[in-house]
Amino acid sequence: MKIRISADSTCDLTPDYVRTHNIAIIPLTVSMGGRDYTDGADIVPDDIFRHVDGGGDLPKTAAVNTETYRREFEELLKDADAVIHFNLSADFSSSYENALRAAEGLPVYCVDSRNLSSGIALLLCEAVDLIEGGEGDPKAVLEHVNGLIDKVDASFIIDRLDFLYKGGRCSMVAMLGANLLKLRPCIEVTGGKMVVGKKFRGTYERCLKQYVDDRLRNPDAVDPKRIFITHTGVTPEQAALVRSLLLERLPFEEIIECRAGCSITSHCGQGTLGVLFIRK
Repeated sequence: MKIRISADSTCDLTPDYVRTHNIAIIPLTVSMGGRDYTDGADIVPDDIFRHVDGGGDLPKTAAVNTETYRREFEELLKDADAVIHFNLSADFSSSYENALRAAEGLPVYCVDSRNLSSGIALLLCEAVDLIEGGEGDPKAVLEHVNGLIDKVDASFIIDRLDFLYKGGRCSMVAMLGANLLKLRPCIEVTGGKMVVGKKFRGTYERCLKQYVDDRLRNPDAVDPKRIFITHTGVTPEQAALVRSLLLERLPFEEIIECRAGCSITSHCGQGTLGVLFIRK
């Protein structure tokens, strides 16, 4: 049985991975400056930075509608026996519910990732590994993936809080206080929702080290198969620092560095970086 994999554009995979494994990406809509854009097609994160830094409001993202999902699923099924689609957490968007409605009567299996960004990608990669390893039963793939959802460890350290402030996720006082004290909060995905975790203090590089130390404080509980370094734009030196810190703690088989798309960018701004992995 031939199985195709698709995902919302919020999954933050690398373009190379998407091409190599023939992943179908279904884009959300990004509204900015009175116009609607197609995520990843006619708007990219740098467009958002220029708009917000120029005094514009934060963009808003809109779920894929049922009709679009149905059309995309039917197109994929012209050359496949089944489709497994990975959605942004149902707590963040109505995309999952729309995809479920679109999949009615079709051999399409929708996954509520309970996650965002490369937290979705980790689950998708597991499905790809199984399918390319010879698994032809979509229900078996779905069972494996669903068993990993609660084991995904997804978090990001935030360098600047003005995006969170403009998005109503922190107060002006909290933003100014954090800037004054050089505090950088960690945003974690827990139970399908974003929550504020630890706050790190110091230079950005010092905070990156503290953040990695904290996330991998129990390396025996981490699956060393794959880890993502996903960011909204950092220097090559900063990315290399994080990579070296990860390898000091665990010999990961694969480290994937990925530039986050418009969804994470819209909420967190420049200098946001996360390490995302699956726990044992």
